[in-house]
Amino acid sequence: MSNGLWGRLYRGETSFDFYGRRRIGFGLSLLLIVITLVSLLGRGLNLGIDFEGGVAWQVPSSTAFGVDDVRRVVDEGGVETDSAKIQILSGGSGEFVRIQVGDQPLEVREAVQKALADAAGVDATEVSVSSVSSSWGRSITEKAVRALIVFLVLVALYIAWRFEWRMAITAIAAMLHDVLVSVGIYAVFGFEVTPATVVAFLTILGFSLYDTIVVFDKVRENLEKFSGSRTPVADIVNVSMNQVLMRSLNTSLAAVLPVLSLLILGSGILGAVALREFAVALLVGMITGAYSSIYIATPLLATLKERETRFRGLAGQHASGSELARLVVSGLPSVSRSVRSPSAGASTTSSTDPGRPSPVIDPSAVLNHPPRPRKKRRR
Repeated sequence: MSNGLWGRLYRGETSFDFYGRRRIGFGLSLLLIVITLVSLLGRGLNLGIDFEGGVAWQVPSSTAFGVDDVRRVVDEGGVETDSAKIQILSGGSGEFVRIQVGDQPLEVREAVQKALADAAGVDATEVSVSSVSSSWGRSITEKAVRALIVFLVLVALYIAWRFEWRMAITAIAAMLHDVLVSVGIYAVFGFEVTPATVVAFLTILGFSLYDTIVVFDKVRENLEKFSGSRTPVADIVNVSMNQVLMRSLNTSLAAVLPVLSLLILGSGILGAVALREFAVALLVGMITGAYSSIYIATPLLATLKERETRFRGLAGQHASGSELARLVVSGLPSVSRSVRSPSAGASTTSSTDPGRPSPVIDPSAVLNHPPRPRKKRRR
């Protein structure tokens, strides 16, 4: 196997200093969250008819009957179109114009449906009408929020029981980060939020949690391995993330490729618009989930664990470069942090050459006292 980047990545022998660059990840996430909050407070989400309630007509479109004609016909039917949502949708059977307005009486819906059919030169049955009350949308929203809260509580309890409470806090923070950033992207670009989007957001939580738990499991394993040495938690976190980096990338790639096929083939080529709403949310969530497990959850875990008594004296210290590479490959603690001088009690120092890895611990160098003399037997 090659000793290049791809070969080392395949064997889990990379030496990226994720902990040392944690402020870059935190800063980027903070920027995205600020943009999300500003966008939500400024323009809000583009909620679909299932959440806002109202009436939507969908009429076949042609060169002779477009958006302006639809708006004129609806205006003449006595429906205000100043705040209406008008979209051109492409499907396997051609293009359609979809107009969504507030709730209307039954006679108005039927009159506008007939007027649109006459103007487009099609049968009235070809103009679809859908109506949803706003109370139904509020009910769906409340149920989704309750389900999200119950899910987060159960996940936090399980992780705290299976791992520890610090991992539970950071895993929940990473999931909330992923959902918030995904919602922000929908707010910034004006993507419509539908029930399919909500389902995709809940799916995002599961994917983000899985990727984070994979890293946390390796962190727990290395915490036990390095428990007998004075190794900073930053080094343990860096070693763990480098060892599972290829697995995280493979998991994300294997999940993103089917979603891209849904988005490109299903929505773009075949014209299945419903798939687009689901696939966009999934794609955004999977990318942010892979990012947060490496740059948010695990560095945040290291920051919390540095407050423990075991790691408090080593806070802020971490290996990099060739020393980090040696830790990843060998899985052995650093000599300078684990071997103490028998006489002075202070830790010995390793080579000052940053390009030369520290030597492996030699038991004979530590246990160097002379052998105990044998007692003479009495005759």
